Amino acid sequence: MDPLIARLPLEPAGSSVPPRRTAVSTIAALALLILPVMTGCGQQSSSSGGSASDPVVARVNGFDIRESHLAMAEDDLGVDLQQLTPDVRREHLISYIADIVLVAQAAESQNLQNTDDFKQRQAFLRSKLLMGLLLQNHARNATSDDALRKVYDEQIKPMGATEEVRARHILFRADPKDEKAQADAEARARAALERIKKGEDFAALATELTEDPSGKENGGDLDYFTKDQMVPEFANVAFQMFKGQISNPIRTQFGWHIIKLEDRRNRPVPEFDKVRGQIETFVVRRAQAELVGQLRDKAKIERLDKKGNVIPQPALPPLPKK
Repeated sequence: MDPLIARLPLEPAGSSVPPRRTAVSTIAALALLILPVMTGCGQQSSSSGGSASDPVVARVNGFDIRESHLAMAEDDLGVDLQQLTPDVRREHLISYIADIVLVAQAAESQNLQNTDDFKQRQAFLRSKLLMGLLLQNHARNATSDDALRKVYDEQIKPMGATEEVRARHILFRADPKDEKAQADAEARARAALERIKKGEDFAALATELTEDPSGKENGGDLDYFTKDQMVPEFANVAFQMFKGQISNPIRTQFGWHIIKLEDRRNRPVPEFDKVRGQIETFVVRRAQAELVGQLRDKAKIERLDKKGNVIPQPALPPLPKK
């Protein structure tokens, strides 16, 4: 199995919220996005009213702000504008771009566009924008419905063959190096087991006795898990049990446990539509990383600061975590 797919979160798309940018990074990112468009803004004519597909929505000292400018700014600021209503968002974008235009015009009045520093930054930004457009186009071509379904069929469906069990446990903690503490924890575990054998409810006892903080809140319920998600001593016992069975006390690195097996099943396969977003993210990142790798293979890249060394190949980008 592809190691990236192995880390693909099988949850409904949209379940995570991307981190908010800081105000400084947001302003910087937007400025980088708009600057190449704004170059020479002081000389733009105000005679045009724009086209039907890209109308002018505002004018600042002769510079036309178009719908396309708003779209670029909104795409960049996206998360920061989510809480605004459409009307307020639009006014914010127009005002923000207007401020950028005004500052850019002030910079041009000081001939900053003719400095070496500006020209170097402009060349860098041009390359960065071209890179973004190429990777975007390449990703679009890589994410056909057939390509996404192929990943689903080859990598996601087979996960349904993985066995899972659902168990509860009661944990009595003990330092692995403290034999006295170990003996005490084992004795408490055996006493709890006797109470269960006499008819006391396992979940109620877990709430009362377990030293696993989450277990006190849910009666020791561990939900469904695969064998590799638990330490071997615990998993080996749990996966040999039958539904409803209570284990003898077992020792792990955490202390002593009593296990009750609630259920066992093969992991359910999520429907394609519910994981389409995650698969698309994986396919996009894989395609982009492969493209960069192919270009590197054909290129001559030299390190001049460290002879004999070359720039390392880029690692495949990580997938979103649960």
